[in-house]
Amino acid sequence: MLNFTDSDRFTPREKAALTYTSAIIWNPEIADELLWERLHQHFTVPELVELGFFVALTLGQQRWIKTLGIGHGELLGGTTTGLAPAAAQGVHDRITKA
Repeated sequence: MLNFTDSDRFTPREKAALTYTSAIIWNPEIADELLWERLHQHFTVPELVELGFFVALTLGQQRWIKTLGIGHGELLGGTTTGLAPAAAQGVHDRITKA
């Protein structure tokens, strides 16, 4: 994901969204006039608000969970809700071995 700008795996719309995400998470200076022009080519204002809110909310949740020292599957022990398939399998494997 660090080299998404040079990847053929992402569409121009997805690359704009990932750059916006990088600006929110890592460096707000990335959100210059050129980025806003790209974003407006691919997204409406309500879509940009929703995307930005989702990124900020998710980032905040992840940082809060990290400060609590909670790992995947520990908050709702025995569940795999919201986990990627590989992570869910790892939780399942840990639970069944215990």
